[in-house]
Amino acid sequence: MQITTFNEYQTEAVSLRISLNKIIEKYPDLPEEILKLIGISYDGLGLGEAGEAQGKIKKIIRDNGGTITDEAREAIKAELGDILWYIASLSQNLGISLEEVATYNIEKLIDRTNRGVRHGSGDYR
Repeated sequence: MQITTFNEYQTEAVSLRISLNKIIEKYPDLPEEILKLIGISYDGLGLGEAGEAQGKIKKIIRDNGGTITDEAREAIKAELGDILWYIASLSQNLGISLEEVATYNIEKLIDRTNRGVRHGSGDYR
Protein backbone atom coordinates (compact mmCIF):
# COMPACT_ATOMS: atom_id res chain seq x y z
CA MET A 1 0.00 0.00 0.00
CA GLN A 2 1.28 3.46 -0.89
CA ILE A 3 0.10 6.37 1.29
CA THR A 4 0.09 9.67 -0.59
CA THR A 5 -1.54 12.16 1.80
CA PHE A 6 -1.69 12.78 5.52
CA ASN A 7 -5.47 12.44 5.45
CA GLU A 8 -5.19 9.06 3.72
CA TYR A 9 -2.70 7.93 6.38
CA GLN A 10 -4.94 9.20 9.17
CA THR A 11 -7.95 7.35 7.80
CA GLU A 12 -6.00 4.09 7.55
CA ALA A 13 -4.30 4.52 10.92
CA VAL A 14 -7.53 5.30 12.75
CA SER A 15 -9.24 2.29 11.16
CA LEU A 16 -6.56 0.13 12.81
CA ARG A 17 -7.00 1.51 16.34
CA ILE A 18 -7.65 -1.26 18.78
CA SER A 19 -7.01 0.44 22.10
CA LEU A 20 -10.26 2.41 22.29
CA ASN A 21 -12.21 -0.50 20.86
CA LYS A 22 -10.97 -2.71 23.70
CA ILE A 23 -12.11 -0.14 26.25
CA ILE A 24 -15.52 0.17 24.60
CA GLU A 25 -15.91 -3.63 24.63
CA LYS A 26 -14.95 -3.86 28.29
CA TYR A 27 -16.93 -0.79 29.43
CA PRO A 28 -19.78 -0.35 26.94
CA ASP A 29 -21.70 2.09 29.15
CA LEU A 30 -18.99 4.74 29.45
CA PRO A 31 -20.23 8.17 28.39
CA GLU A 32 -18.88 9.50 25.07
CA GLU A 33 -16.98 12.36 26.74
CA ILE A 34 -15.16 9.89 29.02
CA LEU A 35 -14.28 7.68 26.05
CA LYS A 36 -12.90 10.71 24.22
CA LEU A 37 -10.81 11.68 27.25
CA ILE A 38 -9.50 8.12 27.56
CA GLY A 39 -8.63 8.07 23.85
CA ILE A 40 -6.81 11.40 24.03
CA SER A 41 -4.97 10.32 27.18
CA TYR A 42 -3.97 6.96 25.72
CA ASP A 43 -2.68 8.55 22.54
CA GLY A 44 -0.84 11.26 24.45
CA LEU A 45 0.88 8.65 26.58
CA GLY A 46 1.70 6.70 23.42
CA LEU A 47 3.81 9.64 22.26
CA GLY A 48 6.34 8.24 24.71
CA GLU A 49 7.35 6.15 21.70
CA ALA A 50 9.54 9.14 20.88
CA GLY A 51 11.75 7.92 23.72
CA GLU A 52 12.15 4.61 21.89
CA ALA A 53 13.43 6.49 18.84
CA GLN A 54 15.76 8.49 21.08
CA GLY A 55 17.14 5.28 22.55
CA LYS A 56 17.91 3.91 19.12
CA ILE A 57 19.67 7.14 18.16
CA LYS A 58 21.62 7.07 21.41
CA LYS A 59 22.82 3.54 20.60
CA ILE A 60 24.07 4.74 17.21
CA ILE A 61 26.34 7.14 19.09
CA ARG A 62 27.27 4.85 21.98
CA ASP A 63 27.57 1.50 20.23
CA ASN A 64 28.40 2.39 16.62
CA GLY A 65 30.52 5.51 16.96
CA GLY A 66 27.92 7.52 15.07
CA THR A 67 27.64 5.13 12.12
CA ILE A 68 24.04 4.70 11.02
CA THR A 69 23.58 1.12 9.86
CA ASP A 70 20.72 -0.07 7.68
CA GLU A 71 19.45 -1.99 10.70
CA ALA A 72 19.46 1.14 12.88
CA ARG A 73 17.73 3.15 10.14
CA GLU A 74 14.97 0.51 9.87
CA ALA A 75 14.56 0.38 13.65
CA ILE A 76 14.19 4.17 13.83
CA LYS A 77 11.76 4.11 10.90
CA ALA A 78 9.62 1.63 12.82
CA GLU A 79 9.59 3.88 15.88
CA LEU A 80 8.76 6.93 13.76
CA GLY A 81 5.84 4.98 12.34
CA ASP A 82 4.58 4.27 15.86
CA ILE A 83 4.89 7.96 16.75
CA LEU A 84 3.04 8.95 13.58
CA TRP A 85 0.26 6.49 14.41
CA TYR A 86 -0.23 8.04 17.85
CA ILE A 87 -0.18 11.54 16.35
CA ALA A 88 -2.80 10.51 13.78
CA SER A 89 -5.03 8.96 16.43
CA LEU A 90 -4.62 11.86 18.85
CA SER A 91 -5.39 14.34 16.10
CA GLN A 92 -8.50 12.35 15.14
CA ASN A 93 -9.65 12.23 18.77
CA LEU A 94 -9.25 16.01 18.94
CA GLY A 95 -11.12 16.53 15.67
CA ILE A 96 -8.02 17.74 13.80
CA SER A 97 -6.75 16.33 10.51
CA LEU A 98 -3.08 15.53 10.05
CA GLU A 99 -3.11 17.85 7.04
CA GLU A 100 -4.27 20.66 9.34
CA VAL A 101 -1.43 19.88 11.74
CA ALA A 102 1.15 19.77 8.94
CA THR A 103 -0.14 22.95 7.32
CA TYR A 104 -0.23 24.81 10.63
CA ASN A 105 3.31 23.73 11.44
CA ILE A 106 4.74 24.85 8.08
CA GLU A 107 2.89 28.16 8.26
CA LYS A 108 4.23 28.70 11.79
CA LEU A 109 7.80 27.95 10.70
CA ILE A 110 7.53 30.23 7.66
CA ASP A 111 6.17 33.01 9.87
CA ARG A 112 9.01 32.56 12.37
CA THR A 113 11.55 32.54 9.54
CA ASN A 114 10.07 35.72 8.07
CA ARG A 115 10.20 37.41 11.48
CA GLY A 116 13.71 36.10 12.19
CA VAL A 117 12.71 34.26 15.37
CA ARG A 118 13.10 30.61 14.42
CA HIS A 119 16.02 30.22 16.80
CA GLY A 120 14.31 31.89 19.75
CA SER A 121 12.57 30.20 22.62
CA GLY A 122 8.95 29.81 23.61
CA ASP A 123 5.92 28.48 21.78
CA TYR A 124 4.54 31.79 20.58
CA ARG A 125 7.64 33.68 19.47
